[in-house]
Amino acid sequence: MGKVFTLAEVAEHNTPKDCWLIIDGKVYDVTKFLEDHPGGDEVLLSATGKDATDDFEDVGHSSSARDQMEELYVGDIDSSTIPAKSKYTPPKQPHYNQDKTSEFLIKLLQFLVPLLILGVAVGIRFYSKSSA
Repeated sequence: MGKVFTLAEVAEHNTPKDCWLIIDGKVYDVTKFLEDHPGGDEVLLSATGKDATDDFEDVGHSSSARDQMEELYVGDIDSSTIPAKSKYTPPKQPHYNQDKTSEFLIKLLQFLVPLLILGVAVGIRFYSKSSA
């Protein structure tokens, strides 16, 4: 187990010349890896100052990428300094109103009727040209 850092300490390392990330409760100094990162350095720099575990996992890194991380390990994060994730609660949706059906039908017809007219006109024109 390495040195234990606070989120504030790790967050200070947020430049291309000094870049640290927090992934799975561990702190990594990725500075020397910035220019070699396949996704570009901006991706790593944008993940500084927070728990980047989700960002890292969402991409689906290879086992060799995970092995490389061991060389960049500098310590652990004091988990009490990381703010708790707030659970996402979707906004309340209004209940479906049956009266909206007629509005939808009108909008659908406003779209389909002109297309139907256009189709008939093109059909007549094509038919009249081919029979002449």
